[in-house]
Amino acid sequence: MAELVGSAAALADFIWKNAEDLWGDFKHTDFGKIILPFTLLRRLECVLEPTRQEVRDAYKAHKESDIDLDLILRQTTRYPFYNTSEYALSTLGGTKTRQNLQDYIAHFSDNARLIFEQFDFSNTVIRLDKAGVLFKICKNFAGVDLHPDVVPDRIMSNLYEHLIRRFGAEVNEGAEDFMTPRDVVHLATALLLDPDDALFEANPGLIRTLYDPTCGTGGFLSDAMNHVAEYGNRFKVPPVLIPYGQELEPETHAVCLTGMLLRTLESDLGRDLSKNIKLGSTLSNDQFAGERFHYGLSNPPFGKKWEKDSAAVNAEHTEKGYDGRFGPGLPRINDGSMLFLLHLASKLELPERGGGRAAIVLSGSPLFNGGAGSGESEIRRWLLENDLVEAIVALPTEIFFRTGIGTYLWILSSKKPENRRHQVQLINATGLWTSIKNEGNKRRIISDEQMQQIVDVYAAAENGEISRMLDHRRFAYRRIRVLRPLRMALHVNVEAMTRLMDEKAWAKLAPDSQAAWKRALEPHMGSMHPFAWAESFVDQTARNDAGIGKVTKAFVKALIHAFGVRDPEGEPVVDADGKIMPDTELTDYENVPLLEDIRDYFAREVLPHVPDAWIDESYADKKDKGVGIVGYEINFNRFFYKYEAPPKLEDIDRDLKRVEAEIAALLGEVTE
Repeated sequence: MAELVGSAAALADFIWKNAEDLWGDFKHTDFGKIILPFTLLRRLECVLEPTRQEVRDAYKAHKESDIDLDLILRQTTRYPFYNTSEYALSTLGGTKTRQNLQDYIAHFSDNARLIFEQFDFSNTVIRLDKAGVLFKICKNFAGVDLHPDVVPDRIMSNLYEHLIRRFGAEVNEGAEDFMTPRDVVHLATALLLDPDDALFEANPGLIRTLYDPTCGTGGFLSDAMNHVAEYGNRFKVPPVLIPYGQELEPETHAVCLTGMLLRTLESDLGRDLSKNIKLGSTLSNDQFAGERFHYGLSNPPFGKKWEKDSAAVNAEHTEKGYDGRFGPGLPRINDGSMLFLLHLASKLELPERGGGRAAIVLSGSPLFNGGAGSGESEIRRWLLENDLVEAIVALPTEIFFRTGIGTYLWILSSKKPENRRHQVQLINATGLWTSIKNEGNKRRIISDEQMQQIVDVYAAAENGEISRMLDHRRFAYRRIRVLRPLRMALHVNVEAMTRLMDEKAWAKLAPDSQAAWKRALEPHMGSMHPFAWAESFVDQTARNDAGIGKVTKAFVKALIHAFGVRDPEGEPVVDADGKIMPDTELTDYENVPLLEDIRDYFAREVLPHVPDAWIDESYADKKDKGVGIVGYEINFNRFFYKYEAPPKLEDIDRDLKRVEAEIAALLGEVTE
C-alpha cells in the first residue's frame, strides 16, 4: 500500500476493485453506496486500533457503574467516538459474518453509528450476505491501511471525492455537483482567512466559528481548519476554528461527519466536532436559525431549481421580511444560488461582535440576472447598499469537474476596513491558470504561484491591471420610462370594418346591435376622423338609437384599435384634460447610471433622436421614491474590456491568399 499513499486516485482505484466482487449480484448504480461506507468504516477502525484493547477493558470495568462511561471511553481513545465491540473487519469470521458485523456497528458510539444509518448500511449488509460476498468485501477492506498517519486528511478528502466522482460517472448522476476543486477551495480559504493574520497573531489560540451551509464532504471546512493550523509555524499558538455545516444528501453528510469525528483539538481532545454537522435543506430547514458565525464558506449548486423549498422560502419572505433571510427579494425558481448568497450574508457575525467574513462560489448569473426591480436585482441592491460585498474574483473557465462555465468567488464582510468602505474590489483572474490533464471538464488549475498572486492583489486593494476598486454605486442605474405622443387618425373603410368584426367586444354584441352599428358606420365609409371622434360618435349613436343598448369602454377601444392609423406627421392626441396621450407602442426604457442626473442623460442621449419624447415621472422607485426603478448589475467586461484593433485589410487579404495557395497545393496532391 505504501506506493499508493501519495495518490488519492490510485488508492481509490485499489478500493474500487471491490466492484469486481459485486458484479453480477448488484447493479453498478449500487457500487458507490457499498464501497463508500466500507471505506469510512475502515478509516474509523484504523484510528481506533491503537486503543481498542484499552477501550474494551474500560468498558468491561465500568459498564455496571454509575459513572459517565461515554466520557471515560472518549478520554481513552483521545477522540470523540469509540467502539466497544469484540470484533474488527479482520475478525468477523466467515460463518456468522453478517451477525458479527451488525454487532460491530451497533457498538460504535452514537455519533459514529449515525454515519452508517445515513447509508442505510444495515440493509446493505443483509444484501451482501445474501449474495455471498459479505465476507470477501470485509476481508478486502481489512487489508487497507487508512490510518491518518498513513493517509493524511487531505489525501483522504481527495479519496472520498474521487470515489464519489467515479461513482457519479458510473451512474451518470450529478454526484460532483457539490464538489469544489481543491485549488478553488485553497484560494477561497486564503482570501477568507489571510486578512485576519494580525488578529490571530495578537490573540494566540483565538477561537472562531466557521460555517458552510452546503458542506458536502466537508472539503471547505477541513481546508480552512488545516489553513489556520499551519499558523502554528508562525505564531506561538494557532487559532482554532469550530466547524458548523449543513448538507442535504445523507451519504455526503455521512462523509463529512466522519471527517469531523476524526479531527481533534489539542486543547480539548474529546470535543466532538461532528455534532454541528446537520442534515437537511438549508433553504427550507435552517438547522442554525438565528445563529451567526465569524467565517462562512460555500459552493452551492449552480443553476439548481428551488421549487422543493419554495413553500418555506416564500413563507419566510412574506412573513418575516427583513427579519428573515430572504427579505430583499427572491430570484426566479430555476436558480436558487442567490438564496444561498442571502442566507450566508444573514449568518455573518454582527459588527459589534467582531463582524464576519464569508466566501461563496457562484456562477455568473447572480452578477446580472434580472432587470431593475426584479428579485435578483433587489438582492444585489441590498447587499451592495448595506456594504456587505468586499470583493468578487472572476475565476478561469474549465476549472470545475462538471462544467466549463465562468465562475466567481464573492467575498462578503460585515467588518470592512476603512479603506474598503462603500467600495467593491473586482479582480479579473480569468487569465491566471495552468493546463492539466482533463478530469471531466476540469482542464485547468490555479497554481500555488497564481493563487498567491490573486491573494496579493486582493490584499493590496488598489487599482491595477487585474484589479478595480469601485464605488458600489457604479453598479447601479435607474431604469426610466420614455414616452412619446400618440399621433393617430381614424380611417373608416372596408378593411377596418373587417378588423372591427374580429374584435372580442364586437363578438359580445347581440346580432341586432351589430346590425345597428353597421348602419351607423355606413355613412362614414371612406372618411377619416380625429382620434377623439370614436368616443363622441359612440355616445351620440347610442343616444339616437335605443336598440343599440349599453355601450362599454371596451367597444370604444375596439373601434380605435380597428380604425386607428398612426400618422407620424399628425398632431399629438390629447385627453379630456388637455394632456398629451402617450403611444404605448412607442414606449421605451433607458438605463441611466445612478451617479448621473437622469435629465442630463435624457437631453444628451434621447432628445437628439426623438425630440417629442418625455420622461414618465410616475414610473418611480418604491424605496427612494426617485424617478425610475433602481437596478444593480455587476458587469466585469465594462471595467476590464480592452479594445483590440481589427487586422488591416491588406493583412486579411495576404492571409486569404496564403490559405488559397495551401488549398490549391493540397488539391494538386489529390489529383496527381
